[in-house]
Amino acid sequence: MLLFENLVPVSRTDAILKRLLALHPKLIDLSLDRIERLLGKIGHPEDHLPPVIHVAGTNGKGSTIAYLRAFLEASGKKVHVMTSPHLVRFNERIRLAGKLVSSRKLNQALLFCEEANGGDPITFFEITTAAAFKLFAEVKADYLLLETGMGGTYDASNVVKHPLGVVITPVDYDHQAFLGNTVGEIAVSKAGILKRGARAVFGRQRAEGRDVLVRRAARLGITPLVMGEDFDGRPEDGRLVYHDEQGLLDLPPPALIGPHQFDNAALAIAATRHFGLPVSEAQIAEGLRSVQWPARLAPVHGTLLQMLPEGSELWLDGGHNAHGAAALALALRQMDDNRHLPMVLIMGLMNTRKPADFLAPFAGMPEKVFALTIPGEPNAHPAAAIAAEARAAGFDAVESASILNALAAAAALGHPMRVVFAGSLYLAGHVLHQNGTPPT
Repeated sequence: MLLFENLVPVSRTDAILKRLLALHPKLIDLSLDRIERLLGKIGHPEDHLPPVIHVAGTNGKGSTIAYLRAFLEASGKKVHVMTSPHLVRFNERIRLAGKLVSSRKLNQALLFCEEANGGDPITFFEITTAAAFKLFAEVKADYLLLETGMGGTYDASNVVKHPLGVVITPVDYDHQAFLGNTVGEIAVSKAGILKRGARAVFGRQRAEGRDVLVRRAARLGITPLVMGEDFDGRPEDGRLVYHDEQGLLDLPPPALIGPHQFDNAALAIAATRHFGLPVSEAQIAEGLRSVQWPARLAPVHGTLLQMLPEGSELWLDGGHNAHGAAALALALRQMDDNRHLPMVLIMGLMNTRKPADFLAPFAGMPEKVFALTIPGEPNAHPAAAIAAEARAAGFDAVESASILNALAAAAALGHPMRVVFAGSLYLAGHVLHQNGTPPT
């Protein structure tokens, strides 16, 4: 993801977004007061949305939304989507009836909200969320898939009063400075999107988080479906076998790669069935085959792959916390079982994460670790610091000056390899930009 305060604006959209970043001294300041004030000024578009499925959690939010979108679109429905962050262009955050918002429509909505706000303090995520709601209210669609930015209770997306359904993906450690230092405290924040009268589905949870979520649901009169108790999905003979109280489904494997994607797919299937979405088993199967979600253990082809020795593979994953690293490491071990290749890890991290925690699941795996300072990110760990922590943890690690330098150094090892970029969606965005393959 490219942050606008660190770039010379190259488009009208970038110039607008750069101004919006200056409206609040903090990038993150969790509250609903400012966005509620602005929504009031622009006619409360949040009260005029299509049926909303609201998704919170630590990891898997975007993938779960990608499956839900694929299922609904396979059934012929028009779907709005809001996710964050973007990888290359801000437009990626907003899909209107299935298509990325055009720059013209986006600019109109941003300028409208900027003028209505009148220079009052408001965070970047809050004012851009208000602009998204304006667009969602104006363009006809059948459903809105809405991802929280951070947490739940005080997330700007949590102004939707009556969602059709709520999905909470696995809750784990992330953003502790804002959400709490225990899984239970973080789960309290995530549970804030539960609303009386809305159905709820929970992903596979740690016991502490599960108890918090279920208790909050009970107080609201909600009986949630909980993964591992009321439904589940598993790989079997190359297929996805899903079961719940309605029966068993024998489905194709998800197109997204990694064992964790069977969980994400099963969570989306449970939501589809529990929320009564008009999707058939055949349409679920079609969605599983067609689903796309960039930078989630995705192969990279083209310019960057051509830098590596013949027979090499290049992969990109945006996982950025310990839970995501563990899922990535497991998926890579399975890849190696199917086709052995020496692994090279190229990583960058924001300084809200500890390099040693991210690297721990990869013990004994990479032949070499190349550390990067994520370009243009003042809050990124310096490459030297990542490399030093990696060496202290027993990895053969060096720092690199850039994405291209890291790939050239990997290529100099002189044999086919499996190169993996990991550690940050910010880094993933730069890789896609460098490769000339931004999301569409």
